[in-house]
Amino acid sequence: MSKVVLITGGSSGIGKSIGEFLNEKGYVVYGTSRHPKKYTNSKFPILALDVKDVTSINTSVNTVIKKEGKLDILINNAGAGITGPIEETPEAEIKNNFDTNFFGPINVIKAVLPQMRKQHNGLIINVTSIAGYMGLPYRGVYSASKGALELITEAFRMELKDFNIKMTNVAPGDFATNIAEGRYHSPLLDDSPYKTPYGNTLNLMNAHVDAGSDPNQMAKAVFKIINAKNPKIHYKVGEFMQKFSIVLKRILPDTVYEKLLMNHYKL
Repeated sequence: MSKVVLITGGSSGIGKSIGEFLNEKGYVVYGTSRHPKKYTNSKFPILALDVKDVTSINTSVNTVIKKEGKLDILINNAGAGITGPIEETPEAEIKNNFDTNFFGPINVIKAVLPQMRKQHNGLIINVTSIAGYMGLPYRGVYSASKGALELITEAFRMELKDFNIKMTNVAPGDFATNIAEGRYHSPLLDDSPYKTPYGNTLNLMNAHVDAGSDPNQMAKAVFKIINAKNPKIHYKVGEFMQKFSIVLKRILPDTVYEKLLMNHYKL
């Protein structure tokens, strides 16, 4: 029987690319969106799900299980970007970002675990970010939320070993998606002491996304992970220098690495 896959945030960007690729490979794919009616031309079903709403999470998961009788793979892809000086980012927006990028995925995991435990089999792939490996200027909240998901996955994996449920992280670099359109931007304030450096950094971040890699690279990487006998704890997908930056962080003194980041962002 074909494996059943649930992809949160499967209506656009990386999630859509993963879903279409797996669908072509013969998997039974379900995607999710907060507004599924906007995606009537999707190549796979799109269910209504808001990762900040536990009721909608449970409803979508139960719908898949009722229709298919099982759920083999969860891809926690839904997420939100956020930029701005930490000092000027409203507390409500910081909490909202963690609700989407950290607490949301945890609640989706909790919803699928009973079925996977019943099957004594399952795979959970958390889509994080290379940004989660380092505190990036004017993207610190995003880095922190994705980094938290990376770390909790390490703990979760060990807790799930007895149930034959596997979990892994896959951290993308910059990909050509619409993430920049949907993320929260702290406004560029004329009287802000951060106006010039934040403005310059914001332009650089947007340019990186616009020139980003093809999301199909992520789809192919996820396909390999699914077919790996024993998935690793961490995977990184992106340009060489983006992945190499994580290596540099491990081997360079902290202040030297910080200097490299500041030079990169022209700070």
